[in-house]
Amino acid sequence: MKPGTDGELVYAVGDVHGCYDLMKTLLAKIAADSAARARGRRPILIFLGDYVDRGPESAKVLEALIWLRRRPDLEVRLLKGNHEQAMLAFLDAPEANAAWLRWGGAETLQAYGVAPPTGEEGPLAVLRARDELLQRMPAGHLLLLQRLELMVAVGDYAFVHAGVRPGAALAQQTEQDLLWIREGFLDAVGPHEKVIVHGHTWLDERPRLGEHRLGVDTGAYRTGVLTAVRLDGVECEALQAGEAWARSEA
Repeated sequence: MKPGTDGELVYAVGDVHGCYDLMKTLLAKIAADSAARARGRRPILIFLGDYVDRGPESAKVLEALIWLRRRPDLEVRLLKGNHEQAMLAFLDAPEANAAWLRWGGAETLQAYGVAPPTGEEGPLAVLRARDELLQRMPAGHLLLLQRLELMVAVGDYAFVHAGVRPGAALAQQTEQDLLWIREGFLDAVGPHEKVIVHGHTWLDERPRLGEHRLGVDTGAYRTGVLTAVRLDGVECEALQAGEAWARSEA
């Protein structure tokens, strides 16, 4: 029997990573698609985490998420990604978590108008950057980051950022695995307790829609393609914004 959504219309959006324009385009496609399919239902819109870092407009992405959550016609659920975890850790203890700056945090600082620290500034530079970021970041952005969820379940599907530890019940999954796991999950044969819908890991602009897991991350900040998957009853279909650079080079 195919997995289902218990009658719900669900859209799960992969890792945005500061790609605000792609996010706007994809949301417009989701709006048009849901208008044709909702038939009185209130669509569930689930973001799979990693809203910040690497791309150029993380601040705009977070502001858009805040706006989306105010809409009464949508149920919006926001999952925590490993990049949000790293950003929060930097805000709490910048010197101990300065590695965040090297894998996308510098772009997030720039999105808020904060100059990233350079190696020539000395050890106080990361403290200066953290303090400036807190001064420039709207309180609503920080509150959103602090209230992100780790897992959402709808029907036969469980939505997480990175994946799950095979063999462990969903209720027993650790935050570390939900936000970071690759090895052990991606190569697992399955089945799992539910079909796992996740982001975090990408190979190219194509989503990985398998029997036991749906990988929705398509590396938007590198490929130019942001992906969502629509789950409606037993139906599953991908929606995309952008056009992969690899296609234009072919």
